[in-house]
Amino acid sequence: MAALSDEVKQFIVQALACYDSPSQVAEDVIANFGTQVPRQQVETYDPSRRAGRALSVKWRALFEATRTQWRKELAEIPIANRVTRLRALNRLAVLAERKGNCGLALEILEQAAKEVGGMYERRPGACPAVEANVDRPAPMRAITAAEYMLANPGHEAMADRSFDR
Repeated sequence: MAALSDEVKQFIVQALACYDSPSQVAEDVIANFGTQVPRQQVETYDPSRRAGRALSVKWRALFEATRTQWRKELAEIPIANRVTRLRALNRLAVLAERKGNCGLALEILEQAAKEVGGMYERRPGACPAVEANVDRPAPMRAITAAEYMLANPGHEAMADRSFDR
């Protein structure tokens, strides 16, 4: 493992706290500091992973502070808010309809429906019908020729008919 300065360690911890992958962080360290750091070594600076379980208190505190700040800033970005996205989609749908672009308007409406329906969120209980196994068809099974003949009594007569006219 490469010996890293505190400046490089701080960069790694803060990048990992912002959900950058260890591979991406390793590439960024090379680009910013000219230091080759293996991905496995980068991963040891992430206390949320098993490899980082022995991370010192100093770096663990920096990681938590950076992640908290990152989440707070994310909430301040307008496009990250569902209401903002829906308002923008509404404006686009109205504009597309005015311009006579019905196809685009329908795509925008579909996007809005997905947004409202929570399609882009991972929530337990988001679709209770699926979880309760409601409205699922019975599993299909192969049937025998005798069962088919019983269910379709006129099938022999249909087989003798010619549909060429």
